[in-house]
Amino acid sequence: MSNELGAALADICEEAAALILPLWKSGLTVFSKADESPVTEADRQGEALIVARLTALYPDTPVISEEDASEFGTPDAIGPRFFLVDPVDGTKAFVRGDPNFTVNIGLIEHGRPVAGAVCAPATNETWFTADGKAMKRQAGGAARPVSVRPWPTGAAVALVSHTMGEETVARLTRQYGFDLREPMDSSIKFCRIAEGAADIYPRHGPTMEWDVAAGHAVLEAAGGTVTTPEGETFHYGKALEGFRNGWFVAKGG
Repeated sequence: MSNELGAALADICEEAAALILPLWKSGLTVFSKADESPVTEADRQGEALIVARLTALYPDTPVISEEDASEFGTPDAIGPRFFLVDPVDGTKAFVRGDPNFTVNIGLIEHGRPVAGAVCAPATNETWFTADGKAMKRQAGGAARPVSVRPWPTGAAVALVSHTMGEETVARLTRQYGFDLREPMDSSIKFCRIAEGAADIYPRHGPTMEWDVAAGHAVLEAAGGTVTTPEGETFHYGKALEGFRNGWFVAKGG
């Protein structure tokens, strides 16, 4: 199932992106979820479309999606195969007019991301897994393979959150040995590393499984890794923890 799935997920992501994009910079109302994080009509409409498409195509595979989880909670247990969906990762970026927001679908099998697609609606870029490789296309265009670059000694680029303080940046620089940094929101960080435009994304802060699963799948297919800071395997399906993640580091070559 997972070998052919990436392109199908890319199509769904692009369909959701076409729905979401007209709402960008439209002055739409921003609501607050229970955890005070923002949600907009774009999140809700995008999620409804994605869940409907996945349910129609793969009726036997459960879907864990961000907005549904926020409103109704997550299941106490999950089987070995399920989808993780984030219809707008980087809602804060979306609200302030920044282009770095994404649509995300990842497939998990036995705790590992085996297929995924990430679409950046504002830049018309889509990354997805296909036959063990990572592919990139402009929506409607031909796909080409992408891969991570070797670690560029003296010029390694880290992608970090806009809100990261200087003290934290300095500590991470010492820990991971990067040279340059670029603030960036959303799962597009995984994709920039996957295509060889950056080298590392250290995340020592809270995330949810749907935030990272699709990007993780793409980055691994491009030759990169996502591990705990100690170098251990990064697992999915943490139902008892509400699908919350621990710290991780995403790296290229």
